[in-house]
Amino acid sequence: MGRWQPNARGRLAQAALELYAERGFEQTTVAEIAKRAGLTERTFFRHYADKREVLFAGGAVLEDLFVRAVTDAPDSAAPIDAVAAALETTGTVLLDREFSRQRQAIIDANAELRERELIKLSSLASALTGALRGRGVPDLAASLAAEAGIAVFKVAFVRWIGEAENKDLPQLIRESLDELKAVTTGS
Repeated sequence: MGRWQPNARGRLAQAALELYAERGFEQTTVAEIAKRAGLTERTFFRHYADKREVLFAGGAVLEDLFVRAVTDAPDSAAPIDAVAAALETTGTVLLDREFSRQRQAIIDANAELRERELIKLSSLASALTGALRGRGVPDLAASLAAEAGIAVFKVAFVRWIGEAENKDLPQLIRESLDELKAVTTGS
């Protein structure tokens, strides 16, 4: 097996996506993923805790980016604008629209993965809430801004993976946030 070829993690992720799409998530084993990638199961487990982690591995990086962006936002930024700055950082990590489409199709087809996705989004909202509280934003305002931000992110992400046009994710996040502001102000 080509254990020493570069990009083992990427090869495992690609093999997993292909197999999940062909056979379904439940029917795919770690052994099959490793074999398709030309690697061993041991190598798989060096990169991922389990086969679900292939789909959710970037969550900690995204959470760190969100928190850092809220923390670094200007003191004068309204809570929702600090959250918007955080959401726009996704453009630095979510670059591969096709991978994101494939990943989301697999998640949408499996109840366990949909639940995991909701847990991940809830964790992101909690992290945003904590970062806003750290800026001195009162609890209720911090929770509302964070939850609204995650809703904006979800809507923009669905638009991004379904877009026929070539708008980037940060642009769609800004548009979705502007629409939310318009809806809440009645304009």
